[in-house]
Amino acid sequence: MSEIDTSTPQARGPVDHSVREQIVAAAGEHFSHYGYEKTTVSDLAKAIGFSKAYIYKFFDSKQAIGEAICAQSLSAIILAVEEAVAGAPTPTEKFRRMFKTLVSTGVGLFFNDRKLYDIAAHSAGEGWPSARAYCERIRQIMTDIVREGRESGEFERKTPLDETVHAIDLVMQPYVNPLLLQYNLDVADEAPTQLSSLVLRSLAP
Repeated sequence: MSEIDTSTPQARGPVDHSVREQIVAAAGEHFSHYGYEKTTVSDLAKAIGFSKAYIYKFFDSKQAIGEAICAQSLSAIILAVEEAVAGAPTPTEKFRRMFKTLVSTGVGLFFNDRKLYDIAAHSAGEGWPSARAYCERIRQIMTDIVREGRESGEFERKTPLDETVHAIDLVMQPYVNPLLLQYNLDVADEAPTQLSSLVLRSLAP
């Protein structure tokens, strides 16, 4: 289940309406060029060729549009993680691939489309529903890996599962949270390998 559900009441009109998709696509392009903070709904209306009132039939704020764009970016990261984990033969390798993919996709977004990365970072800082759903999905993937590792005998079973997952999440946060990753780019290449090894040693039975 890789699609991020924003669970936000701010989107208006039919979710699959072609005009709504057109607004999201055009807004993503506009944000990518000018930045989220510097763009207003009026700017988007002019760029798209719609009236401001017409845009408000589908979204009640700039944040609601940002939410839709952010959800798309975060869903792409989740999909990449799910594919990486699915191809791993053991829980140990699944964890290594999960961490590596989270960091590499985040770094790729940062360098390839900094303006859209800034939306993801903004959503993390403001606690948008898309960011919360993203974090919850990552924790679920992590929980499944740890549980599988315990069942196979690869990981220890004495520590409560929720406590273990929370601790791992704290270790990973500086490299998987878009708001924090931008301050750790200088060590992003080696961090997944080194920290994965550290975590896996702590999980050994």
